[in-house]
Amino acid sequence: MSYIQVESFLNYLRFEKRSSPHTVSAYESDLLQFSAFLENDCQISQPQEATFVLIRSWIVHLMEDGIGARSVNRKITTLRTFFKYLLRQGVVEHTPLLRIQGPKTPSRLPVFVEEDKMSLLLTQVDFGSDFEGRMKKLMVEVFYNTGMRKSELIGLKTSDVNLYESSLKVLGKRNKERLIPVGNLLKQELSEYLKRREALGQDRLDENLFVHSNGKKLSENFVYSTITFYLGLVTTLDKKSPHVLRHTFATHMLNNGADLNAIKEILGHANLSATQIYTHNTIEKLKDIHKQAHPKA
Repeated sequence: MSYIQVESFLNYLRFEKRSSPHTVSAYESDLLQFSAFLENDCQISQPQEATFVLIRSWIVHLMEDGIGARSVNRKITTLRTFFKYLLRQGVVEHTPLLRIQGPKTPSRLPVFVEEDKMSLLLTQVDFGSDFEGRMKKLMVEVFYNTGMRKSELIGLKTSDVNLYESSLKVLGKRNKERLIPVGNLLKQELSEYLKRREALGQDRLDENLFVHSNGKKLSENFVYSTITFYLGLVTTLDKKSPHVLRHTFATHMLNNGADLNAIKEILGHANLSATQIYTHNTIEKLKDIHKQAHPKA
């Protein structure tokens, strides 16, 4: 597959679609994998030579290698987007993916931590009283109270905190800004943290809200491993990550009567269908309650 065409497409994603670095990297990986299949298995180097039959063969090849349905469908989405781009550029006359159908994906409910376990984590677990300990606890509280993504938390600036308006300004996917309300308890924690942060010395500080005691911003690995460690103290879930706290936030909000559209806005979802997955968890909870309480259940 032509490297120039792939690179042109990736630049289109970066600069015109303003896709996140994570999305661009995923698309690049998929295209390189597809390119290797065409060149090694089909002796084809140009995308316009890829046919419906060859793409279907690639999908079969992926599934025989044990690639899951969700990952296969993501790769198909990559090819759809790539060939639509080539079509607009006049490189191909038609897209060979019109008749391609992805494998069915099994329904998977979002994993979340139960309310009593989150309460235990935030009230009984000792994070430490030094700056690093307070910072780690605040990190957990912000994830749980706002449902923001890992990249959004790492990208928070001190200027994004508005204690007067009780809100956080978040830069989400595709550089879309949104305001997330902050409750009184989290507001107080943020205020105390900012005072401790300022005491580190402004000349040493990065502009990011969350920093280490040496003033440096947090890495993705640090945030992930920290959340995984502390969740592991209160839950035996197989999955423990910042995204689990995002699911936990949404599920607890819905279980306690929050409007689905309000949750959608706070999470920064582009459409309501992405938020509706949390209603399934609520239905499962109602089933359990009904089973336990109804004499004929």
